[in-house]
Amino acid sequence: MSDAAMYSMEPVLQVYVRLDGNEPIQVPVGTPVRELARRIQPPDGLAWLGAVVNNEVVTLSYPLEVDSDVRLLTVRDGFGWRIYRNSVSFLLAKVVRELFPSARFAVEHSLGTGFYCSFQLNGHGATADVVDRIRSRMRELVTLDLPIVRRKIAFKEALDRFESAGQRDKYDLLRFRNPPKIVVYECDGFTDLAHGVLADRTGALQHFDLIPYDTGFVLLFPDREHAPKLSPFDPQPELFRVFAEHKEWGRILGIRTVGDLNRLIADRQADELVRIAEALHEKTIARLADRITERTPSVRWVLISGPSSSGKTTFAKRLAIQLRVNGLRPVAISTDNYFIDRDRTPRDEHGQPDFEHIDAMDVALFNQHLAELDAGHEVEIPIFDFIHGQRAPVGRRLKIEPDQIVLVEGIHCLNPRLATAVPPERVFRLYVSALTQLNLDDHNRIATTDNRLLRRIVRDHQFRGHPALRTLDMWPSVRRGEKRWIFPYQNQAEAVFNSALDYELAVLKPFAEPLLNEVKPWHPQYAEARRLSAFLSSFLSLSYAVVPPNSILREFIGRSTFRYT
Repeated sequence: MSDAAMYSMEPVLQVYVRLDGNEPIQVPVGTPVRELARRIQPPDGLAWLGAVVNNEVVTLSYPLEVDSDVRLLTVRDGFGWRIYRNSVSFLLAKVVRELFPSARFAVEHSLGTGFYCSFQLNGHGATADVVDRIRSRMRELVTLDLPIVRRKIAFKEALDRFESAGQRDKYDLLRFRNPPKIVVYECDGFTDLAHGVLADRTGALQHFDLIPYDTGFVLLFPDREHAPKLSPFDPQPELFRVFAEHKEWGRILGIRTVGDLNRLIADRQADELVRIAEALHEKTIARLADRITERTPSVRWVLISGPSSSGKTTFAKRLAIQLRVNGLRPVAISTDNYFIDRDRTPRDEHGQPDFEHIDAMDVALFNQHLAELDAGHEVEIPIFDFIHGQRAPVGRRLKIEPDQIVLVEGIHCLNPRLATAVPPERVFRLYVSALTQLNLDDHNRIATTDNRLLRRIVRDHQFRGHPALRTLDMWPSVRRGEKRWIFPYQNQAEAVFNSALDYELAVLKPFAEPLLNEVKPWHPQYAEARRLSAFLSSFLSLSYAVVPPNSILREFIGRSTFRYT
């Protein structure tokens, strides 16, 4: 092509769009996604919430400027469900500020399938009347179908807005960033920082409820698989107690939000936070060891469960040390060694091996061995060869002495099908998870799932040579397994250990960011990688050198004092 021809090219006026896998159509450049959404009726009376355009999650106002594959989202899609939860939380924050501008309010953490929200007004928690007023006003705004507008404003304007509105949490979050423009969402005079895509109208947010709980309330959402039906509220008192305890500890230290953490890092005061966080872990583990010791010799079996990347292995090793301090001699067994041969593994709905399924392990043999060991007999514990996907021909001989206690670690350890041959009074069940207490700001929580996913991305790369793309590809299957085989049995635990560390995401950031950047726009996992990268951009980095060698975090970043083979 000549220079003259190149410079005389007409501007592109039309782009090709493939909507939900249908044949491509031509639309004018700049057509917003919502114009396409009007052509298709969403299923079962649900609302379109956003879209995935060329593997990026966008709002319905997003202009189509290049040839695009477009997939519309409802609450039943994983991305759509996140949009819905964030949008209803935005609506809730608007109403609380409108009705109770002097209240101390925050969306704190997940509880069941809802969000627990703290509320304090003149020294008092949320009464039933307060909750009723908030709920009624939210539903009124849904009926009014007000626009939720995504805008970019100058950085200085954003700081001035949040400072004048008394939203110090958002001001602090922006303090250590310097982009020329900030993305915000606005609705009827209310402005909030954008931490992801929101619905474009309040009328799309018809299905929610508020349930008074403790001194605040729980914001309930639809059951993703059965939307618009709401999920029943499961109070999970032990998990709530652990969250509340950790939140209170954070408030005492002045670490409630990422802005607080960044301030400590910038002021070179993070070392003390690391020491205190690790000391809290050690103290909690020592107390759990004391509880177990007090119940010996009747308790012989400590079953430790938790979702992926919760730090179960390091926790078990540190608990063993504390039990030794108490005069016991712990022995470790992993349920992973009871996997059946890979060619016999149950299949999921897609025909793929379902390694999270409880029948992927030999439950009968496991229970038989527990009964024989409990009776004082010697057994041959199997050893599973993960390279070849089958049980090794020779296991290891084990007999439990009178002064020994057995720590059993595995994702199914809270399942009632395990340890059925052992009297219940002989068993102590523990649940381990990374229950993050930090918030991005008062209206935007940090998902415990994101904490664990970033741990796993880093660990998979450090120790298995897996790129982030592979971990992100596997994660939906892992999450399905957790929802089916782990979370329903959380309440079976006698104790919960919170493995989250308030400083850890600042340490994981420099490990995870380059791995996420390797995921490119043509990969289906790009949307999730982009979301996690944007999330990490809120954190200042912290050197891994501050992490003690026995920390749970070392299980994921390396150089641990423990061996994991």
